[in-house]
Amino acid sequence: MSLKFITAEEAAGLVNHGDNIGISGFTPAGTAKAVTAALAKKAEEEHLKGNPFQIGIFTGASTGESCDGVLSRAKAIRYRAPYTTNADFRKAVNNGEIAYNDIHLSQMAQEVRYGFMGKVKLAIIEACEVTPDGKIYLTAAGGIAPTVARLADKVVVELNAAHSKNMMGMHDVYEPLDPPYRREIPIFKANDRIGQPYIQIDPAKIVGVIETNMPDEARSFTAPDPVTDLIGQNVADFLAADMKRGIIPSTFLPLQSGVGNIANAVLGALGRDKTIPAFEMYTEVIQDAVIGLMRQGRVKFGSTCSLTVTNDCLKSIYDDMDFFRDKFIIRPSEISNSPEIVRRLGVISMNTAIEADIYGNINSTHISGTKMMNGIGGSGDFTRNAYISIFTCPSVAKEGKISAIVPMVSHMDHSEHSVNILITEQGIADLRGKSPVERAKAIIENCAHPDYKNILWDYVHMSSKGHTPHCMSAALAMHDTLNKKGDMRLVNWSDYK
Repeated sequence: MSLKFITAEEAAGLVNHGDNIGISGFTPAGTAKAVTAALAKKAEEEHLKGNPFQIGIFTGASTGESCDGVLSRAKAIRYRAPYTTNADFRKAVNNGEIAYNDIHLSQMAQEVRYGFMGKVKLAIIEACEVTPDGKIYLTAAGGIAPTVARLADKVVVELNAAHSKNMMGMHDVYEPLDPPYRREIPIFKANDRIGQPYIQIDPAKIVGVIETNMPDEARSFTAPDPVTDLIGQNVADFLAADMKRGIIPSTFLPLQSGVGNIANAVLGALGRDKTIPAFEMYTEVIQDAVIGLMRQGRVKFGSTCSLTVTNDCLKSIYDDMDFFRDKFIIRPSEISNSPEIVRRLGVISMNTAIEADIYGNINSTHISGTKMMNGIGGSGDFTRNAYISIFTCPSVAKEGKISAIVPMVSHMDHSEHSVNILITEQGIADLRGKSPVERAKAIIENCAHPDYKNILWDYVHMSSKGHTPHCMSAALAMHDTLNKKGDMRLVNWSDYK
């Protein structure tokens, strides 16, 4: 069977109002770019005619400007899951214009398979190669591509020349069975291979191939600053001390790291600390910092779902694939984030919080409890099942007007039952083996900014006695004060008694 080459506009013509589409990629890496942009234009044209045109979008994680950005501005999205980072999409979600379902990334593919979100009409898969017999070789990410390609009525392939064919062989495509037939996922080391290097589908489902040359819309991160450097060093110091105590084996354990400036600073500190041996990663994203550590011999291997790297970094990988071919593997998100594997391998998780409360509950998604930032991503997949779960954040934001340590989080994504360690630039709070009152003392004394320590202790002292002391009328007073006065430091507890 020969491949049929079509335009992005012809592919967009296959999508009708009310359809659900599935998209490859995980972060802007490996995601659809051409057809989604054409869908945005189609939506604008239909809206000008007075016709409705909105679709549901199933992705692996965030996408780029050519997907979430243009479709949000075109008001073309009715429903979308899961994680996102696009500012226009975020604005539309918080304005109530998009039904956004923020779910754990490890659950996305299986919830689509279970039929929780409806039928997938069209899958748009970015590839570095596609063959007439239905083999699709993915680019820089795994995501939920295997599932949506298999389930969709029709498949369109964006054959993207911006990605080297050297990526062929770097993926490990595997879908687990569904209950009641599910078996163990047989990964026992970070570098185990269990699947195929391509997606195999019925070639008759591939209704068109679109030739493109569109680089990933990669995000760059700011250079480390004194605060992120301190956080990174505190994480490295903690891990080195736990290894010295024998809590962490001398061979070390695989690491998971979230995405962003703090994550890069943490990895940089770990790379510099030679008391920590060269280590492996079992994670959902690999950033530029990890690639640098691989070149230095500090990261031995990385299992990931996505190469969330700058385009210059990605090109350097493609140009030096003889070196990198045995350094990393790219998996679908339900495998890279599998709670079963995370627990089996003893992964140490490191993620970023928006805020933490004095008892160790974490908010990683909502500003002041209501405004979605990005989403929970994979942090819950790793945190709940980690050998040691670590959360990091600066102790204050907005020039000290906001404390990241509060009496009660305004939205809870990770409960105190799952959080082991909290780290800010101020220090380290080890919450393991502690009661709520003991946790509060550790967090206030070690993690809170000096401007807020007495404020937080005043809250504790005014709280009702109990296993977890709280004053319910004042629990969100710091947030309320921020809303009314613009500065949490201006809280007056007597107003809330």
